[in-house]
Amino acid sequence: MIAIAAVDRNWGIGLKGKLLVQIPADQRFFRETTTGQVVVMGRKTLESFPGGKPLRDRVNIVLTRGGSSLPEGVEEARSIEELKGFLARYEDKEIYCIGGAEIYRQLLPMCDECYITKIDESYEADTFFPDLDADPEWELVRDGSEEEEQTYFDLIYHFLKYRRRS
Repeated sequence: MIAIAAVDRNWGIGLKGKLLVQIPADQRFFRETTTGQVVVMGRKTLESFPGGKPLRDRVNIVLTRGGSSLPEGVEEARSIEELKGFLARYEDKEIYCIGGAEIYRQLLPMCDECYITKIDESYEADTFFPDLDADPEWELVRDGSEEEEQTYFDLIYHFLKYRRRS
């Protein structure tokens, strides 16, 4: 499984159910990377999408304790064990964990890689991705791309890849 997220300097990912900032190149990277694959998310993440509808051209799986109905086109997993059963059917696809914070915390132990868009800015945030720089289980993949500075107006950001140490 691969986690994918955009984070600020403090590993913040959201405030009041919304992303901290929307960067078109990051959104394009997310769309191109996950299209045709499997995305796993929490209920609140699904509800944050336009119209609360699943992402097109992807298998959408929501990990939730239940209690609310999900739209058509979404598979519901009520436990990590049930999720593993769903994922076994998609061995031919990449599996992406796309949030939110609680889902990242629960599924990070199942991830081997993380695609992180690191924004060189600090925002007010109430949800966070685990700090991979402070976690000895993770290492930044140094292939030169981490040095390629990206800009969007006055924002500076980098597309980073982390890998679980073996």
